[in-house]
Amino acid sequence: MLEIQSFIQWISSLVSEYLYAGVFAAAVIETVFPPIPTMAVFPFAGYIASQNNMSLIEVIGLGIAGGTGATIGSTIIYIICIKLGRVALLRYLRYARITDERLAKIEKWFEKHGDKAVFFGRMVPVMREMISIPAGLLGMRPVKFLIYTFSGSCVWGIALTLVGYYFGLVTIDII
Repeated sequence: MLEIQSFIQWISSLVSEYLYAGVFAAAVIETVFPPIPTMAVFPFAGYIASQNNMSLIEVIGLGIAGGTGATIGSTIIYIICIKLGRVALLRYLRYARITDERLAKIEKWFEKHGDKAVFFGRMVPVMREMISIPAGLLGMRPVKFLIYTFSGSCVWGIALTLVGYYFGLVTIDII
């Protein structure tokens, strides 16, 4: 637990020191390594932006930088799933307690809701990272995957960054 807390503090310092590049890098990292919560990246970036009197356009840019980073992280997972294939991936997923039967259910659900699942899945904690697995295993077309992933990730990144920005402004007004 202490290691994760230290890692989150490192991510926070990365965001505060390098802002756009920090949000981008943090989003890549938090997507590939799910124990890092998105809530530790985007709202914090918005808060930092409010404390630095950044404009709304700059804050939206932070969300897009994070959405781009999340897209790259998700694409790494997607490519790994394509390359490993179902049998090899099941060997690793058993550590996450995902059985062959459970993966089959996920795949069936994904076949029915694939496009929407990728877009909206980017806005649901935990599913954000995991939705790349069935997309890769079932061979979702790369361009389609990238469009839905980037769009959903940017919507989520912008929304959370704006929340942090708003609360940062509120604390300025209170003080």
